[in-house]
Amino acid sequence: MDKKLYRSKNNMKISGVCGGIAEYFGVDATIIRLVWVLGTLLNLFIGIVAYVACVFIIPEDPGCIDVEYEEKN
Repeated sequence: MDKKLYRSKNNMKISGVCGGIAEYFGVDATIIRLVWVLGTLLNLFIGIVAYVACVFIIPEDPGCIDVEYEEKN
């Protein structure tokens, strides 16, 4: 099994953490976002610290092509 967790560049709202987790587990990103928000509200905002940590720990998806990239002449 060669499946790795990456931050999504295609399915992102803030930094792609929830989108990447959703792609890894094969579920809708909205479900992951709702669970993360509910968990954050119920656990005294520990989810915010965990989200920021995930931004720095989980790498961006290297196989994604950036559609906003413009080649410089």
